[in-house]
Amino acid sequence: MLYVAGEISGDSWGIFAFLCAALWNLPTVPALNSTDEVGTGQSIQKTYDLTRYLEYQLRTLAGTYLNYLGPPFNEPDFNPPRMTMGEMVPSATVDFELWRSLNDNARLAANYRAYTHLLCYLRGMDGQVAKAELRKNLGHFCTSLQGLVVSIASVMSSLGYPLPSPLGSTDPTWAQGPHATSPHNDFLKKMDDFWLLKELQTWLWRSAKDFNRLKKKVPPAALMLRLEARGF
Repeated sequence: MLYVAGEISGDSWGIFAFLCAALWNLPTVPALNSTDEVGTGQSIQKTYDLTRYLEYQLRTLAGTYLNYLGPPFNEPDFNPPRMTMGEMVPSATVDFELWRSLNDNARLAANYRAYTHLLCYLRGMDGQVAKAELRKNLGHFCTSLQGLVVSIASVMSSLGYPLPSPLGSTDPTWAQGPHATSPHNDFLKKMDDFWLLKELQTWLWRSAKDFNRLKKKVPPAALMLRLEARGF
């Protein structure tokens, strides 16, 4: 019901005054703040999408690179042992129950360390490739992988986790591998390259699982309004 100011009765004024007093004494409504959660959710989604994109990129790059290495590396059944350089990169292979039991910090730290080392080694590969087109493709992939490392660091920061210390040297000379300076060890160097591409493929598959699992813990952006009640 609408009241014209000059026609409000005494009873109506009483009701109006009561409502004003009630509203004045209501407890403070907590502020709605979703900035942190939306930022974290978007960062996790971006990282997940980037792992899937890199998986797609790697399928083409790996085939091209293995053809560049030649037989037996481009043969479907070729499966060399894990070599010296490969041992310096954390393995993506892990017991399923152990993987499920990892907390978010351990999960993210493992991804960050692995890609930091893999990126260093891939940059070393890029500098040794003779074909310009393959070098270009490797360089583009390294740029994308660098983006993944930055994205993982962003997720860790948004969740309040410190960046882990590297497991070993990330100097470019390390990335060239122990066999790079000896022509007699060219085959062993190629085995390192082969194995690390394979390990990178496994890491990207695992990372997609890791970030898919992590993003399920964050509600959709439309539901991420948090009540920051004072005094609780």
